[in-house]
Amino acid sequence: MASRVASGLLRRRAVATLGLLRSHTHVRNYSSQLSALIPATSQCSNLTRRRYYLPNPSLYQVWSRSFASDSGDKFEAVVPFMGESVTDGTLANFLKKPGDRVEADEPIAQIETDKVTIDVASPEAGVIEKLIASEGDTVTPGTKVAIISKSAQPAETHVAPSEEATSKGSSPPKVEEKSRVEEKAPKVEPPKMQAPKPTAPLKTSPSEPQLPPKERERRVPMPRLRKRIANRLKDSQNTFAMLSTFNEVDMTNLMKLRSDYKDEFVTKHGVKLGLMSCFVKAAVSALQNQPIVNAVIDGDDIIYRDYVDVSVAVGTSKGLVVPVIRDADTMNFADIEKGINNLAKKANEGALSIDDMAGGTFTISNGGVYGSLLSTPIINPPQSSILGMHSIVQRPVVVNGDILARPMMFLALTYDHRLIDGREAVFFLRRIKDVVEDPRRLLLDI
Repeated sequence: MASRVASGLLRRRAVATLGLLRSHTHVRNYSSQLSALIPATSQCSNLTRRRYYLPNPSLYQVWSRSFASDSGDKFEAVVPFMGESVTDGTLANFLKKPGDRVEADEPIAQIETDKVTIDVASPEAGVIEKLIASEGDTVTPGTKVAIISKSAQPAETHVAPSEEATSKGSSPPKVEEKSRVEEKAPKVEPPKMQAPKPTAPLKTSPSEPQLPPKERERRVPMPRLRKRIANRLKDSQNTFAMLSTFNEVDMTNLMKLRSDYKDEFVTKHGVKLGLMSCFVKAAVSALQNQPIVNAVIDGDDIIYRDYVDVSVAVGTSKGLVVPVIRDADTMNFADIEKGINNLAKKANEGALSIDDMAGGTFTISNGGVYGSLLSTPIINPPQSSILGMHSIVQRPVVVNGDILARPMMFLALTYDHRLIDGREAVFFLRRIKDVVEDPRRLLLDI
């Protein structure tokens, strides 16, 4: 009897599930929502690495298919899953318009979130029938954006009848008829205007500033990425007890090493040898010597990270992004250069994902590419320190009692003084200086 009741319940649930599936036409992105609802079997805190394990993929692969109308002709393009910490975004712009032909997985719109820009792709090849959402709308995962029809024909550019007549050489209207009408019309004398009376100039206080006219100003909405950057920087300033220490490094030996082996490096590894990889390796060595710089405060506890994920600040046209090089302590120079080039390319193309920028234990910012001589960078939460690189300038220095012109760079380390003392900060920056000035230290681990 119990087995018969259980089988009846299972049949009713199956029927209800089928009815739910038929009632929805935009289940294409539900795979992401379902995966967000499935609890992780192993999850660390936000300050440590996150690892998620999902059950058998065959259980939820059906949700990744896009649902069509009853005739199977029309499909709905919906906003995809945007990441665990991203709940909504702004529809920045449409890349296509109604009547345009699109291919499967071709981007038709862009969603701007607090961290990255995400594309809305067409589920099938066809023609955009209509756009449902509007630019500037706040959208969430699953929001319908456009309707794609497989049987519709692309819109063609039609010429107006007046333009066709003009193109065929139709004669313009005669000027004589216009002049005759003007002759028949009675002449009306304009009224005599009296000269305005002179008015006294407005008296302004000598201390009152003369503001420019409002016609010369433009007010535009702040992009979500810029809002996010502004909030994070201000939160960092309000939270950390930030202090900066400085040093200078002689780049002679590193630049000579790069010049001597750059061709062989490209031939073997297929990537150019830059300065950034050496600074990443130097930072890894310094972080291993001073583990407190790689740690972070979490409430009343200190979390020590036994791995090194280096965030590299990259400036783009839309703002500053900080992608992460994972496990930099296990990489060689070639791996680091390939990782940096890949992340920089994705950043310039706007193809960075949430995972590319999540985490990070230490940040390197190179303002020298823009010509910055010296700066005090701001810590990137939830990290505790950031290294600032600057431009290389020929300056006179004393070497073995002689005054020589050497390529010099200023280094700046901003750190959270609540956690890191000045002693550890100075030792950390001194280690980077020693390794950059004599890269052989990395080989000998001294």
